Amino acid sequence: MAEADDASVRASVPLRPDAPDGLVLRAGALAASLFRYPGGVRGLILSNPRGSVTVLPWMGQMVWDASFDGVRLGMRSLFDEPVAGARTIGETYGCLAFHSGLLRNGVPGPRDDHAAHGEFPCAAMNDAAIEILDGPDGIALRLVGERVHTEGFGPAYAARPSVTLGADATCFAFAMSVRNRSARPMPLMYMAHVNPGFVENGRIVQPAPWTPAHVRVRRAVPRHVEPNPAYLARIEAFGAEPSLSRTLSDSSAFEPEQVFYLSGLRTDEAGRTTQLLRSPEGWAFSLSHRPEMFPHCVRWLMRDGDAAVAAIALPSTCEPEGYEAELAKGNVRFLPPGEDARFAVEIGFLDAEAAGRAEAAIASRAERGAEACPE
Repeated sequence: MAEADDASVRASVPLRPDAPDGLVLRAGALAASLFRYPGGVRGLILSNPRGSVTVLPWMGQMVWDASFDGVRLGMRSLFDEPVAGARTIGETYGCLAFHSGLLRNGVPGPRDDHAAHGEFPCAAMNDAAIEILDGPDGIALRLVGERVHTEGFGPAYAARPSVTLGADATCFAFAMSVRNRSARPMPLMYMAHVNPGFVENGRIVQPAPWTPAHVRVRRAVPRHVEPNPAYLARIEAFGAEPSLSRTLSDSSAFEPEQVFYLSGLRTDEAGRTTQLLRSPEGWAFSLSHRPEMFPHCVRWLMRDGDAAVAAIALPSTCEPEGYEAELAKGNVRFLPPGEDARFAVEIGFLDAEAAGRAEAAIASRAERGAEACPE
């Protein structure tokens, strides 16, 4: 995983929101360029010969989109561009990835007063910079940012998100570190909310069996969904046979959305677990994470007239049912004063050959895991 833990920083270039559009720097085959959307939001493009990643350096450092080998990875939505001045993710829900949390997370329940997915997705960043890295995998560019969040008589933290792209990579690291600046323990709820597009007739590949014990359908109906008998019947069908969601051949099955909780995901020798969304053409969207960082993993599938998304893996510290529900489950982590927490996922594109190798490795781990620890 391109988390750049073993990389050294060769140079760092500060970024300013009022900087002119155009090339910021070039490092070998890598480049970073600033631009402005018609609506006014600033964007940064990290690019290499295979493709590019578009990030919003001063708006939650969300990844708006990415494309490699001509394949666009992001979800379909009604938002052609990020909305200037948006305070919550629901006001600009069209990105490929955002940082969900940090003090609150998920869809608020009846007793919650927080915004959906918390305060961070659209948060204004205090600082941003581009770093040139030298590491075992060669040169890379890393966008780093910082937000200092302080509430009088309440939580205080410093968050440092980052996005890292290598010179010949088609996958990139999406990371977050947070330090509790308060003298009191801080509630921490974090999800790497990664939203790839819905691939018609795509196939989900996971390192776990397709059983109700490993792929558990969400039965709670969130407030933004209006249930009907057909929707409730689909929940029951998915609950009994989760493999019905393995291939995205019946898009009506995901209108409204369906959510699943994943468990027992097998890891490789480095402690990573990987899931794929393979297209009929053979290429795949890939997401890897470390379960030691993320004790939970959620899947969100939706396709209707307004949006199409196949979030095959949303690694998280909790389930997405809002603060009070997750607190009651014991899923809210409390970060001690002065301590740090770090999270990272690797997301991106695999061509047909690389996707085939990745699927074979995932299948091997799933089979070994099922034999060693049936659930």
